[in-house]
Amino acid sequence: MPDIRHRVGIAVPRDRVYEEIASTDGLAEFWAEKVEGDPRLGGRLSFFFGGPSPAVVMEVVESKPGDRIVWRCVEGPAEWLNTTVTYDLKEGEGETVLLFTHAGWRDPVKFMHHCSTKWATFLIGLRSGLEGGPFAAHPNETSISSSWR
Repeated sequence: MPDIRHRVGIAVPRDRVYEEIASTDGLAEFWAEKVEGDPRLGGRLSFFFGGPSPAVVMEVVESKPGDRIVWRCVEGPAEWLNTTVTYDLKEGEGETVLLFTHAGWRDPVKFMHHCSTKWATFLIGLRSGLEGGPFAAHPNETSISSSWR
């Protein structure tokens, strides 16, 4: 199965990066401005991308403070169902290294290519915000195409 993988160095402590991706307020800063739910282990997170209903619902299947968060997609685009999103945090030289994986895609479809680029823009926005610049959550993220399917 194909996976999306990204590596981003962020010049803040690991605990600060973890706090951002392990809280609804943090997720609303860098991914979707509207996030609801429980970010703790076993909880579910609903992400809204402009509509009245969540576009994606993730179940938190692993959470190790300062080290790792894993979600499983339980609602959303058909291509995302049962995929996992993993944020692994490692110590780097003067930075926290975020190893991001969106795993379990059945096929490398056109939508996967789109999502790979979008994830990269959101992760760069995460780095920017944590390092003192602007975050770029939806709907203020970088546009990459007029059509995503």
